Order: sequence, then C-alpha cells, then structure tokens
Amino acid sequence: MDEIIDIVDQDGKPTGKSALKSIVHKEGLPHNTIHLWLYTDDGNILLQQRSHKKAIFPLLWDVSVAGHIDAGETFTFAAVREAKEEIGISLNEDDLVHIGVFKHFSVYEEGNIKDFEFHQVYLSKLTVGINELIPQPEEVEALKLVSIEEFENLLANSKHNSHFVPSNKSYYKAVIETIKQKIDYK
Repeated sequence: MDEIIDIVDQDGKPTGKSALKSIVHKEGLPHNTIHLWLYTDDGNILLQQRSHKKAIFPLLWDVSVAGHIDAGETFTFAAVREAKEEIGISLNEDDLVHIGVFKHFSVYEEGNIKDFEFHQVYLSKLTVGINELIPQPEEVEALKLVSIEEFENLLANSKHNSHFVPSNKSYYKAVIETIKQKIDYK
C-alpha cells in the first residue's frame, strides 16, 4: 500500500502538504519517519534484520522498528503502530522516550529512491521475550538481541562485516551512548 505522508521543509517544519510515499521518494521530498530502539535493563539491544524484499540495504541489521508516519499521525502514535505491525509488540505512547531528531538525506540507485528523512528517534524498554515477537515478513527477516559490547564491536568493524547500514555509523553511536545513560551502563 502506498501511504500518504506529510511533507516538511529542509528544516523539518511542516509544510501543510502531503503526498504518496512513492512520490515523496521519487522527488526527494523531506518527511519524518520514526525510529524506535528497544533495549533491556541488562544492556541488550533489539536489532532487526531488514527483509530480503527491501529495495534498500536488504538483509542488513538496523534499528528495532522504523517506519513512515502517515499523514496527520503523531510521531508517538506512528511509533506504537509500527512496533505492532513490524514485530507484534504492544506499547503505549507513554512508554516512549524521544531522544532526538537525526537528519538523513540519501539517494539510492537501487529502487531510484531519494530518501530525505528526519528520523524521530525513540527509546523504550523491551519487556517481553524475543520469542514473543512476531516479525512482519515484508519488513523483517529476523530479530536478535545483542549486548552493548557486541553492538559496538560490530559497528567498529562494519566496514568489513557488512552488518549495519554503512552511512548510519555516527547515528548508531549516538543511540548507543543514550542507551548507556538510560541504563546507567558502566
């Protein structure tokens, strides 16, 4: 389904205009997305392997949950909706902690996509076992929990291990540092 999403300006401010996601990506119109990182109190982070069906970076590991915000939706509502759709977890909007906005403007030859996004990034505790999650096959190939140490090691070697989306390294580092603060990581 081709969603209708709200368009923002180059500074991330609403324009009052909306368009089909396919048009937004074809023309490179700036828009918001949500990124939700799920973590456990003992320092594990849930990673999602992108489906083999994805046009961009299939089978690479990435954020726990991500998606576009439907026109008129709030960021937190979209995060809760995407979490339910992508991995079958039920969250409440007040479970989410907004940690920032990360600007990500990229052009991909694969799929002819101009992806000009403002990631609205949230954290939330993962309070169910990974075996209780239900990955959506169109979006998610697999799920895994990794320790902060393992995440940092994979990230440090991502140039050679093809594990993470390569252009997101500084973004991943910022998220990890915030999670460390949330769990009082030593």
